[in-house]
Amino acid sequence: MPAARIGVIGGSGLYQMEGLTETEEVTLDTPFGPPSDAIVVGTLEGRRIAFLPRHGRGHRISPSEIPSRANIYALKSLGVEHIISVSACGSLREDIAPLDVVIPDQLFDRTKGIRPATFFGDGAVVHIAFADPFCPELSAVLHQAALDAGVGPRLHKGGTLVVIEGPQFSTKAESRIYRQWGLDIIGMTALPEAKLAREAEICYATLAMVTDYDVWHVSEEPVTVEMVVRNLQRNVSTAQEIIRHAIRNIERARPCPCAESLRDAMITEPGRISPSYRERLSLLLSKHL
Repeated sequence: MPAARIGVIGGSGLYQMEGLTETEEVTLDTPFGPPSDAIVVGTLEGRRIAFLPRHGRGHRISPSEIPSRANIYALKSLGVEHIISVSACGSLREDIAPLDVVIPDQLFDRTKGIRPATFFGDGAVVHIAFADPFCPELSAVLHQAALDAGVGPRLHKGGTLVVIEGPQFSTKAESRIYRQWGLDIIGMTALPEAKLAREAEICYATLAMVTDYDVWHVSEEPVTVEMVVRNLQRNVSTAQEIIRHAIRNIERARPCPCAESLRDAMITEPGRISPSYRERLSLLLSKHL
């Protein structure tokens, strides 16, 4: 099976990665069903990467329907240790404008509990540490890559991404409350993806591409699909250029705690985990049981 240490999950507008060579499409199944689409494994900047469009090619999958467990598990099965997540988002701050780029460092969950958010349960209980939901090492690589790509004053380091259920955009009341809470950008897909990547012991960071001011900004037109798509198309080339710079600088060494996040997270007594359960999730558990 083709192996890649670096995974890229493309968000809205980013359905393929330009410049990949020596490509092969990999169709996988997982204990959690098939991923969003076939994974394209190829070479970019001399590194093997695995690219997966989150919503499927042609944007067929709603935020609430994304098979995040299958997506992360499939990338893990290919040997992925670092995931760059590209996500479209809205801005909740005046100084974060459409077409800006944000490397968030925090998440705030406003989904509604209908998205499976763990690989475990039904026989094993795991409590991962999630105080810092994005890998600081990989986030730093993305920040430097954005500088190298010339994003400059349009780049924002840090910030809280609030994840809403969707697929509807926010009401004005919701948008105003999020601003009062001190949240910075808003999207629909970083959760449960980030939680699952942590459970899979994969470094995960988000490249948030701003498309709009949500609906709070009184002097701007309300967010529409037409507006989002227009700015998505303008953001795609920027995102791809940042990714090209980033993958050159992702090191094999992983000094962050992501690589061992399951070590002390299993609270279930190992002897009470059934052989069938161990076999089903051996990709995740074999190192620790």
